[in-house]
Amino acid sequence: MGVRAALVQCAVASVAAWLSLAAPAAAQADDAAREAELLVQLREAETPQAAALIEAEIAAIWSRSGSAAIDLLLRRGRDALEAGDRQAAIEHLTAAIDHDPSFAEPYAARAIAYYMAGEVGPAVDDLRQALVLNPSHWPAMKGFASILEEIGREEDALEVWRRVTEINPQDAEAEAEAARLALALE
Repeated sequence: MGVRAALVQCAVASVAAWLSLAAPAAAQADDAAREAELLVQLREAETPQAAALIEAEIAAIWSRSGSAAIDLLLRRGRDALEAGDRQAAIEHLTAAIDHDPSFAEPYAARAIAYYMAGEVGPAVDDLRQALVLNPSHWPAMKGFASILEEIGREEDALEVWRRVTEINPQDAEAEAEAARLALALE
């Protein structure tokens, strides 16, 4: 192989490596743009059925980290939660967070595991971090509102429930909880 062929081969390898690194970033940028569109559509959804379809698409976007390994850890954590194995869920979700602390979804899922394990403090910490990373994460808000009410902070809980209804007006649970708390606080 000549020098020129070696240089061309090296250049092709460099471009291929760059493209493999750029592809996940481009996919994440596409996901962010699509999420923004979907959040607008969710606010404008006219029926609960339409909102449910949009919610599912948003949840799918939120579940993609850009790393197959982290996505697998998230899925294993959720599977462990569904199986009632809180400790395994916490371990898998902690591993996902360790690999990518900027990924909100494992924090939200681990908050559920902590709460189910009776560890309210760590659950609140994880909900807070999920909301720092993804301020539109209405399921995390719902968990946070429930905990706020549980610890006697009804006015704060009402504010969070109302925020959920701003993001997702078709969320019947959030609407009912906001109405119930508003009535109770009058």
